[in-house]
Amino acid sequence: MGTITLRLKEDDERLIKEYAKAKNITVSALFRDTVLEKIEDEIDLGLYQAAMKQHIENPQSLAFEEMVNDTFRSDNIF
Repeated sequence: MGTITLRLKEDDERLIKEYAKAKNITVSALFRDTVLEKIEDEIDLGLYQAAMKQHIENPQSLAFEEMVNDTFRSDNIF
């Protein structure tokens, strides 16, 4: 397991520690969860932007029934 060191102003350190204590989690868990969530959000945003670009370049519409049939075809097993 790796270690990351951060330099913080005392006020920021106190705020972070108090927040973690109020949420009943460790400071490590707070930072890990927050950073990973931020990364996940940016990946999701990138995927959305790529999908929208593709849609603008090649607009297609799909009826709900078509989507359901395509998603739950017998050969489309998850």
